[in-house]
Amino acid sequence: MAKQQRWSSLMELLAREGRLEVEEAAGRLAVSPATIRRDLDELAAQRMLVRTRGGAVAHGVSYELPLRYKTARNASEKQRIARAVSELVAPGDVVGLNGGTTTTEVARALALREDTGAAGPALTVVTNALNIATELAVRPQIKIVLTGGVARPQTYELVGPLTGGVLREVVLDVAVLGVDGIDPERGILAHHEDEAHISRLLAERAHRVVVAADSSKAGRRAFARICALERVHCLVTDTALPEDSRARIADLGVRVVTV
Repeated sequence: MAKQQRWSSLMELLAREGRLEVEEAAGRLAVSPATIRRDLDELAAQRMLVRTRGGAVAHGVSYELPLRYKTARNASEKQRIARAVSELVAPGDVVGLNGGTTTTEVARALALREDTGAAGPALTVVTNALNIATELAVRPQIKIVLTGGVARPQTYELVGPLTGGVLREVVLDVAVLGVDGIDPERGILAHHEDEAHISRLLAERAHRVVVAADSSKAGRRAFARICALERVHCLVTDTALPEDSRARIADLGVRVVTV
């Protein structure tokens, strides 16, 4: 197993359990305890965790896995979702994207479109995600608009009053939102209130709202509410979505697309 894969696996375990023991981690990853000790030492040097005697613990009480260690989660599902979302976007649309692993895949799918014949850029993308803007800035067929704001290092998202000020001045054809939770009663949710606020603004400025989320988000709750599910026009997810969840979401008027 390559180092980056080990690090991603270790960070996944730490995010889920809050604590790691060297011997247990070595057994799970099928590598030597010495390798795990070196990995934990290097991750601690990056302040990604706190080393303890015999293992490591997560920083703080509430631990959020940084985006760069989340990209391997449900990767094939997210890529299928992204391609399906891309097909919902018409040539010339103005598309809003918040940050996250699934919306990053949506940005990549949009970049691979072969729209031709339009005057000017084939698409305009408005985003508060630094990594998405970086990937799309080199695509001449896409006009990229990056909001201002304060960067959150975990998700590469810009948040705060500067971000909101830009979004209040634009009109979107479609907002594509990645979320941390989908609850029929509480709506679509995010872990952090500042990110939820920006996602809410994207939804308010859009004619259509598409949620792009793998099925693990269904029934999951998170701290901050983005908006009610009645505001969502379409949910694009994978086929592992439980049938009862699909029915409850569809009953709220949301078109559910599974891929």
